[in-house]
Amino acid sequence: MKQITAMIRPSKVDAVKTALVEIGVIGMTVSDARGFAGFAGADPD
Repeated sequence: MKQITAMIRPSKVDAVKTALVEIGVIGMTVSDARGFAGFAGADPD
């Protein structure tokens, strides 16, 4: 068994799901993730 973790844009989930079914993948878990990016070395003040 292999596990793949991927961050996929919501608009692409259906296309990815279809492609995975075509190659025989029978299960997948989808979770909504939210976050924000900071700037490396940014002054917190």
